[in-house]
Amino acid sequence: MHLSSIRLDSPVELGVIAALAVLAVVAVPWFWDRWRKRKQLGRSATVLTAVLLVVVSLAMTGNLIGGFFPTVGALVGTGAYSSDGTDAEGGDNGADLDQLRDAGAMHAKAGKGTVVHMKVTGRRTGLSRDAVVYLPPQYFEPAYRTLRFPAIEWIPNYPSGPEVAAIYKLPDQLDAAIRKHTLPPTVVVVPDPTGEPKIGHDTECVDEVNGTPNDTYLSADVREWAIQRLGLNPDRQAWTIAGWSSGGYCAMNLVTRHPQWFGQAVSVGGYDKAQYSDGQTEDLFHGRRDIDDANNVRVNVRLHPSPVEILAVAGSQEKYESFAIGQIHQAAQAPVRVFSWEIPDAGHNMNTFKSQLPDLLAWIGERIPSPAAVGRHVDVSGGVRPWPLPVTGARGGLSAMEQ
Repeated sequence: MHLSSIRLDSPVELGVIAALAVLAVVAVPWFWDRWRKRKQLGRSATVLTAVLLVVVSLAMTGNLIGGFFPTVGALVGTGAYSSDGTDAEGGDNGADLDQLRDAGAMHAKAGKGTVVHMKVTGRRTGLSRDAVVYLPPQYFEPAYRTLRFPAIEWIPNYPSGPEVAAIYKLPDQLDAAIRKHTLPPTVVVVPDPTGEPKIGHDTECVDEVNGTPNDTYLSADVREWAIQRLGLNPDRQAWTIAGWSSGGYCAMNLVTRHPQWFGQAVSVGGYDKAQYSDGQTEDLFHGRRDIDDANNVRVNVRLHPSPVEILAVAGSQEKYESFAIGQIHQAAQAPVRVFSWEIPDAGHNMNTFKSQLPDLLAWIGERIPSPAAVGRHVDVSGGVRPWPLPVTGARGGLSAMEQ
């Protein structure tokens, strides 16, 4: 049995653990004077068992309320992909996508998109990681065959991977938004920002100094692959990056670092700079202040402003995240546009994020184009030029003025 198959979000399992915890607590005084032999060992064992079960039941209760980790695998960050919520396997780099058209057409008749899992290998970086792709119902309709779809790249929070698409209930929310016409038919790509192993390897989606080119993989490789293999609209305005928690920081950071490729970013519970002092994050910058600053949203919107739109959302109980949003607001220079809203009585948990999904998708839907024919010689950057990123030394990493 894999750890990703052991649920942590089941009320039934929580009820069983809570009942065992109550019995264990009762057992401590009941057996206290009944141990005939090895009295100290018996007492210690009953107390330890009771404490452990109480702690586990309280942790499971908090997890259920916050919606943080659905499985043990998600909690410990095994890196193994969980196939829950996917409809099909797309093969390496989507090699088997054409074989899924009949299944996609059947889903489309029911007004549902198709969720496909695959491995995506980056041309520049050579990194190969899991990805989940949501293909809207229209993707399989003959009338849309020659049209280019807009895209959302959804960055999971650490230590999660692309299986969070199911945890967010993102496909259902996308189906509903497209059906209500608050979002045009849109392809959503959910890549793995971390790779394996995950524990102690929070990448914060950055190109590490002389290390792994995570930014380049997420911004250049995934985008290039999706345009070529999925037939997506290359126009920067057709591309949005979104995420929750660390994924929210990734979204804001990447959109300000690569405005020639992305037009919008949506962050829920995100922050303004890489968190590398929490015990889970590697030494990303090795003392390079220029690389640190180049991955600071607040610095980027002040020193390298471009026509990007950022929606930053935080709960009223998220003090650090709310402070970071205020700092970004104050630092932003035209033509950057920063929007924000606060969720009353909400903290830093996935249920807060999930409750905002309909409004987030509507915000994106107001800004991205519908599927359309795209000319070959159009300036898809809209005249927006990249700014000179400092060289990190990461293999295949973007630098200077690359596009």
